[in-house]
Amino acid sequence: MNDDQGQELAAQEAVGELEIDKLEFRGGVFFSTIPLVFFIVWAITLSVMKLVTEEALVLGMVIGIAIGLFFCKSKWKNYAQALFTGMAQPIGVIAVVAWFWAGMFAKLLAAGGLVEGLIWFGFKTGLQGGFIVGLTFILSALFSTAVGTGYGTVATFGILMFPAGIILGAEPVVLLAAILSGAVFGDNLAPVSDTTIVSATTQEADVPGVVKSRFKYSIAAAIPSLILFTLLGGGGDFGEPQVLANLEAQVSPKGLFMLIPFIFVLYLALSGRHLLTSLTWGIVSSIAFIFLTGTSFSEVLAFSKDEAGNPVVEGALMSGIGGYFNMAILILFILAAAHLMELAGTMETIKNFFLKLINGAVKKAELSIFAIVAFLNVFITINTAAEITAGPFVRKLGKEFHIHPYRRANFLDTVSSSLGYIFPWSGGVLLAWATIKGVAEDFDFIPVIGPTEIFPFVFQGWFLLIVMFIAAITSWGLRFSGENGEEVKPEDFYMNKD
Repeated sequence: MNDDQGQELAAQEAVGELEIDKLEFRGGVFFSTIPLVFFIVWAITLSVMKLVTEEALVLGMVIGIAIGLFFCKSKWKNYAQALFTGMAQPIGVIAVVAWFWAGMFAKLLAAGGLVEGLIWFGFKTGLQGGFIVGLTFILSALFSTAVGTGYGTVATFGILMFPAGIILGAEPVVLLAAILSGAVFGDNLAPVSDTTIVSATTQEADVPGVVKSRFKYSIAAAIPSLILFTLLGGGGDFGEPQVLANLEAQVSPKGLFMLIPFIFVLYLALSGRHLLTSLTWGIVSSIAFIFLTGTSFSEVLAFSKDEAGNPVVEGALMSGIGGYFNMAILILFILAAAHLMELAGTMETIKNFFLKLINGAVKKAELSIFAIVAFLNVFITINTAAEITAGPFVRKLGKEFHIHPYRRANFLDTVSSSLGYIFPWSGGVLLAWATIKGVAEDFDFIPVIGPTEIFPFVFQGWFLLIVMFIAAITSWGLRFSGENGEEVKPEDFYMNKD
């Protein structure tokens, strides 16, 4: 190495740009999971004890990463650099930006009175209890399919439909699970969803073809989910009849005008506009309608000082962003910890283990794909990141058995989209909890639901997993790749092979 190369290397180390290709851990590759395992145990313990806070979750992730440092055999500076590289992955940045934009949009709709308008609509139509939960599932599924972001859907509907549904007699836990299930539906099916795009591109498939082939699985899960949400979603108890009567007299349909910006965003997203573009126009149009309905600009943005003379910035725009700062930090830490596992070779070891179990059987191959994707989602709780990690394994294994790219992409996406909104420590569930916690500050009747309470009721996620497991063991929907890449039914594939 000459002097110039040495100086360049030193400069890269100084600014944290040095790429780390491998890390070694004392005890073997599975000791790289310590940061995430500690965080999972920490998160579940806090949730069960009802002590969970966003700051406490971040602290658990920080402690886990610090403990992992002592098990790292490589240079500690390489461990640190690997963390920074993991945090800088575009997946995390995209998720954070989506939260901020969706949060601002949802808060503006709420400031314009959409929550009150929805409550008025529920009172007038008698759409209450389980029916409002079923409607919430349908609307959140439609929204997430249009805009392509499950996290944005959780933020938007948590702010809008959750308080309205509580007042209209919805069971709180099932209502929140319906919002998460709608996010699962769109994350899995939307052509513009990052999970759809990643699952298609990693399997060398076209997005329209993947979406078309995936529809039957999504609907097969959505129908029983809708039935269960409608049957189990009632039973909420907001208060005495007189309280409801007073509330009914106070709400008005004026806020329903804010549905126009909502529909406008759906139209733009379905027309192929980028998520950021669609939501930006939604924000602009929401502000315009807020003015048209006579709402004060202070509801949008307000500058003042508190009693101590400190500056205060308030309003829908500020609260829409401010509610997700801690979650943004947490997600970046989770991505960083997952990156440590990849550099340690943990993922490769898991892949090789499953390859030995298959022994030439297509059903075993598909079940192995199902299992490996599910296992990675236990630790990598951001579904897109889990897909990127599992993608090469799914492609390698699928090609070896001539499984069509559409089929491979469907296993990769459905399992990841489901588990990303089921596990109590997953990004989707933690985001829902954080959103509801913020809403509870605006509405004193809102119950704050712990992450461990929700996961049994995220029916779309559970049914998608069941559907794909059945598809694997029965070969329902199995297609092989033909000579020109076309889909070939099993009977035709084996006939030509013979």
